[in-house]
Amino acid sequence: MDHIVYLALGSNIGNRLSNLKNAISNLPPQMEVKKKSPVYETPPWGYADQPPFLNQVVLVETYMEPENLLSHLKRLESALGREPSFENGPRVIDIDVLFYDDVILNTPPLIIPHPRLHHRGFVLVPLNDIAPDLVHPTLGKTISELLLDVDRLNINEYKGK
Repeated sequence: MDHIVYLALGSNIGNRLSNLKNAISNLPPQMEVKKKSPVYETPPWGYADQPPFLNQVVLVETYMEPENLLSHLKRLESALGREPSFENGPRVIDIDVLFYDDVILNTPPLIIPHPRLHHRGFVLVPLNDIAPDLVHPTLGKTISELLLDVDRLNINEYKGK
């Protein structure tokens, strides 16, 4: 396992907590989970007329290169029940690559760091729990600094079942 990767997970269809747990339990053997943030319940983003999400960030180690990792994660999403939908629409599971080491990558299938993570409280809040001092390689700010500039309203740690 050579690479440090931060993944954002989200779910707003079905048993949301179970969906997150299933996604995490299916990451090995290609990825070794090192840290998990608490789970947060968050309002939908981008398209408001849908149920709230549960969101979580995990730190993993992997041997996979970025494009292979993305392909693997998309196959995993499908295997866990994700079906094609519209952008920012409801989904059983969503797994996004936030950071991959300190790599800066901009290819048609994959942009690293995730291009919108610094605008999304539902990503930054859980990411701050496990990596507050992580520096965004293009913005030059820590996660805790980026968090100061986003709306955290209605992002609450999930206490449900």
